[in-house]
Amino acid sequence: MGRSPPEPVQVVKERRDRALDALVRGVPYISFLGIEFDRRGDELTALLPFKGAHIGNPDLPALHGGATASFLEVTAIIGLGWSILWEEIESGAVDPATISPERLPKLPKTIDLTVDYLRTGLPRDAYARARVNRSGRRYASVHVEAWQDNRARPFAQATGHFLMPSRG
Repeated sequence: MGRSPPEPVQVVKERRDRALDALVRGVPYISFLGIEFDRRGDELTALLPFKGAHIGNPDLPALHGGATASFLEVTAIIGLGWSILWEEIESGAVDPATISPERLPKLPKTIDLTVDYLRTGLPRDAYARARVNRSGRRYASVHVEAWQDNRARPFAQATGHFLMPSRG
């Protein structure tokens, strides 16, 4: 018997985007901060659009350290969660059409997060990307860098360790 023709690229992209959207909407704190995610293939870039509420020191003005740390942690968790979900979608173990905020795979839980504030976060949009250093059955290590105008000049970075959700 012949194989069925491959799905159109746009259909696959839309399904993946819906899966990512469901993953992000499953964490209310992400919308509280206003964080958005841009997907290109399996790579995610997080965006923290500037809001006056994110300012910690109005005299400088500078982004609040807590907002920065939260942005880095959310980026790490969603980046790690997306890498797990992407793998499951690609293998066929999960049908992206069945994913909704109510029916999501469990996300990793933070064990610890170390944040390095490298320079002042300015009152403008910030971007971040997570890199999964290690991802096993029980434990994962993720590094995140955040920048504003120039990716080569991060204003903050973090390394986090996460407890992986049980699969099955």
